[in-house]
Amino acid sequence: MNTRLTLDDADIRILAALQKDGTLSMAALSERVHLSHSSCWRRLRRLEAAGTITGRVALLDPAKLGLELTAYVSVRTSEHNEEWLRSFARAVEAIPEIVELYRMTGDVDYLMKIRVANIAAYDAVYKKLISMVKLTDVSSAFAMEEMKNTTELPLSTSPCRTG
Repeated sequence: MNTRLTLDDADIRILAALQKDGTLSMAALSERVHLSHSSCWRRLRRLEAAGTITGRVALLDPAKLGLELTAYVSVRTSEHNEEWLRSFARAVEAIPEIVELYRMTGDVDYLMKIRVANIAAYDAVYKKLISMVKLTDVSSAFAMEEMKNTTELPLSTSPCRTG
């Protein structure tokens, strides 16, 4: 069961600060959110225990790593059974270049985001995917310019917020 935690202004300040910098020490975090060290620590542990904070990661610059091409791939399948879905999930997990995958409504069954160096690298991912699972249609679009990319969630409009 996915139970929402009710968040007050102090919780929101903690989450906002950590979304901007997950490396903050407890002392720096408590100072930034205007809470005592112990109060901040208790709230942080509660947010982690509730699953509101699911992890802390380092965000990498894809261009500096040579991963300059972003492809959005629409996938359609004529298979809609558990066996196919397990096979598809295994294939996607085995391909690290697929960084996001969503099951969709409408004309497309799945939408994936792929990060690679260039078209040749994309073609290799495409060939690997179609060799692993049966797909009816695959359509790709390539991003020409990244205009906004954030991992920060819109906390100010969260329905979990109180006050």
